[in-house]
Amino acid sequence: MKILKIDHLGIAVKDMEAGKAFWHDILGLGFAGTETVAEQKVTTGFFPVGESEVELLESTAPDGPVAKYIEKRGEGIQHVAFRVDDIEAALQELKEKGVRLIDETPRKGAGGARIAFLHPKATGGVLVELCER
Repeated sequence: MKILKIDHLGIAVKDMEAGKAFWHDILGLGFAGTETVAEQKVTTGFFPVGESEVELLESTAPDGPVAKYIEKRGEGIQHVAFRVDDIEAALQELKEKGVRLIDETPRKGAGGARIAFLHPKATGGVLVELCER
């Protein structure tokens, strides 16, 4: 598996506009827009930083994973995403190493990415996303 870079940091927020006020208005990061990913019950907002991004995540449903995360842990960093060159090969390698996966096969993510999550119980409590663009 070849990890190319940190693709983005996913930050769970209750309200996209309030999050945008801090990241854009206060810190001055450029805002690249939002995208709703219905399958994941989330709206994402992107703030490019060099070759990576800060990605705000606002739930679109009370039973969505981001809403559940906020209910349990509050707002804040929800996941770290690593860009890989071949997501299928990366998942196969991790399976062979006995790593517990949330996603055995890639699914559609924001921005046309193919994504898969590793289970936090296998990563020391960190939700890790693999991302292929």
